[in-house]
Amino acid sequence: MTAMHVDSYGSGAPLLLIHGWGMHGGMWGGVVEQLAEHFRVLAVDLPGHGYSKLGKGEGERGKGQEQVLPFSLLPSPFSMDAIVDELAAQFGEPLAVCGWSLGGQIALRWAMRHPQQISRLALVASTPCFVRRPGWECALAAEILAEFAAALQQDYALTLRRFLALQVRGSERERELLAALRSALMSRGEPDLGALQAGLDILRDCDLRGALPDIVQPALVVGGDRDKLTPPQASHYLAAQLPNAQLALIEGAAHAPFLSHPEIFVECVCDFLKNANK
Repeated sequence: MTAMHVDSYGSGAPLLLIHGWGMHGGMWGGVVEQLAEHFRVLAVDLPGHGYSKLGKGEGERGKGQEQVLPFSLLPSPFSMDAIVDELAAQFGEPLAVCGWSLGGQIALRWAMRHPQQISRLALVASTPCFVRRPGWECALAAEILAEFAAALQQDYALTLRRFLALQVRGSERERELLAALRSALMSRGEPDLGALQAGLDILRDCDLRGALPDIVQPALVVGGDRDKLTPPQASHYLAAQLPNAQLALIEGAAHAPFLSHPEIFVECVCDFLKNANK
């Protein structure tokens, strides 16, 4: 038995934050405290990331009011459905979920498998399909993702740094954001190599386009108009295919709009969550 780490901030209606590939719950930066002025914010470290290391104890600490949640050692602990089912088992109450990049795909899959648990979705720099396929060009070339997977085996730290650079490329304050991301990345220790590889497998294989019309929860799609990993066209598609969605495209932002434009991001999310059912 090991542990899934969650930091809790503020009080009120629950809002769970799910990070992207190779990251951890501490990557959300200052928006956590801002959101916690309105909600009970839960920032999770997915299995193998941050403080949720397989085989580690509960002695490690993060910021905020710490909550350590057990998760079982599944046969495939890093598969999409295994992660979703573990989250569903640990968070029984209906809650709003905000997923960034890969975290957005996990949030969508969660809404599909356990719809009664998800009240609202905020999908940040996310896409139903990360890799280009026939008829789906607003995505990353499969060859680039394969190069990342091969490079992981040689030098995973360098591969993560390259991925960070892609996330902020073209954004306003690009150099400042890259420095902040690099500083935060290893603040909770090194991620599990198996989790990193499995995350790339999820990004390579996941295609949720056909399921979007059946995901009926109110949804907010937040994108950056300079995003090179999940282009604006993917955000437009996601918002158009979800039956009850709205789009917020942030000018000057790339793949981490909550870091480059935190005030706009917080305003969009708060307005959505407070008015989604009106």
